[in-house]
Amino acid sequence: MKRVILLTTLFFCFVNYAQELKIVDLKVQGNKKTKASFIKKIAKVKAGATLDSIAIEEDIKRIKRLPSVAHAYYQVFEAQKEGEYNVFYTIEENFTIIPSANVYTTNDDEFAFRVGLYEFNLFGQNITFGGFYQDDIYSSFGVNLRAPYLFSSKIGLAFNYQNLTTQEPVFLDTGTADYRYNNTSYELLGLYEFNFQNRVELGVNYFNEDYSYKRGATGPGVPLDFDVNKLLYKLIYEYNNLDYDFQYVSGFKSVANFQYVISTENVLPDFLIGWNDFLYYHRVGKKGNWASRLRLGLATNDDSPFAPFAVDNNLNIRGVGNTIDRGTGVIVINTEYRHTLYDKDWFVLQSNVFVDGGSWRNPGGDFGDFGDTQNFRIYPGVGLRFMHKRIFNAIFRIDYGYGVTEDATNGFVFGIGQYF
Repeated sequence: MKRVILLTTLFFCFVNYAQELKIVDLKVQGNKKTKASFIKKIAKVKAGATLDSIAIEEDIKRIKRLPSVAHAYYQVFEAQKEGEYNVFYTIEENFTIIPSANVYTTNDDEFAFRVGLYEFNLFGQNITFGGFYQDDIYSSFGVNLRAPYLFSSKIGLAFNYQNLTTQEPVFLDTGTADYRYNNTSYELLGLYEFNFQNRVELGVNYFNEDYSYKRGATGPGVPLDFDVNKLLYKLIYEYNNLDYDFQYVSGFKSVANFQYVISTENVLPDFLIGWNDFLYYHRVGKKGNWASRLRLGLATNDDSPFAPFAVDNNLNIRGVGNTIDRGTGVIVINTEYRHTLYDKDWFVLQSNVFVDGGSWRNPGGDFGDFGDTQNFRIYPGVGLRFMHKRIFNAIFRIDYGYGVTEDATNGFVFGIGQYF
């Protein structure tokens, strides 16, 4: 009985002591463009709340994920009255008006490029707004708006418009055909953040697809031209436990994407598609970072040359070429070791050694296709990253992948941002 009384007394003493440690004020400093009111809006720590180191650490991790923030840390100082404290969040900001440029070659080995301009901290509220122009045999453009905290610390909105025209290879039993493909789409998404680690996006995309035959093989039942309007219902669920320290990342992230596509004119069958990206990052010593991504995906298994999952340089296998194959299922793993070669002031030079591997299910095929040597590809390679530490996503990457499986190719891949 005495033991119970002692434990109860200690418990209430601890509770009373904890209740005395109050936050008088949350102060934000170091910010120039980002509004202090915005940081306080999304912060879990509030003035008048109990001092909680775990909540503060979560806030700092959340703040470091913002596009406007290069780095953040906190300090706690005792206020004038005993048991009361001021909490300071110090922010090192990114420059967030970012031009982008990608240069590559088309399937016809012609010159192609995409240029864009985005503001990632519009009105100091971490709202992303911008657009792009692309010349890839045909002209394309798009406009994007994303405001994850528009209505509250949990609720936001995103809107995307694009008019994308490309030349797409279509793989038939009789050979390969080239089609002019146009996709004009309007997408509206509601964004909701359950807590620090879990969020969801739910919305609808209304789009038009227009395929026009250009040249190459043809086949019975394969249309030379068709134009169809579609509705796409989208659900994205993300678990994010990543922690950032400038160019270094650690932790785990999972992003599940499910889509249900309805043809409004009954020209094509409705279909489902879903995939999940699992990402894992681990710090290795002071200058190393191991990063891996596993993608698992399946779609309705129609025997169609217009299958949704592509094998492509810029998506999954570095060095493989531009859209060299398609499938209704995908298993891809990318793993790489990143090592900082030079890090001074604002500039970072980083090297990486990688292995990309994957396999696809043929349209109308079965799960045995994943083990077929014709569908399996492995591409090891090396690369470099040129980074600016004070500009959001200012990472120019160059990778060289060399295939070691059947009918392999090799080549360079350029881009902005880390590959994953």
